[in-house]
Amino acid sequence: MDFNLSKHTQDMLKEREISEEWVWRTIDKPDWENVGTDNNVHYFKSISEHEGRILHVVVNPHVLPKKVVAVFFDRKARRKK
Repeated sequence: MDFNLSKHTQDMLKEREISEEWVWRTIDKPDWENVGTDNNVHYFKSISEHEGRILHVVVNPHVLPKKVVAVFFDRKARRKK
């Protein structure tokens, strides 16, 4: 994959106990995705190993390599889908 994790993202993975594998799975095969008002690509995926909660991965596609800038479990995403 041609993506890098920002320092913020690396810190959040550790702090929130989010598997890096879940991030790559979300980007590779999202349940859905959209382009936000920030022009970043937002990927969403239900993570069965984490009670089916929705992982939200934000990627800046305007730099090379693309940069993962945020990762979090999105409580509101279930209502958006």
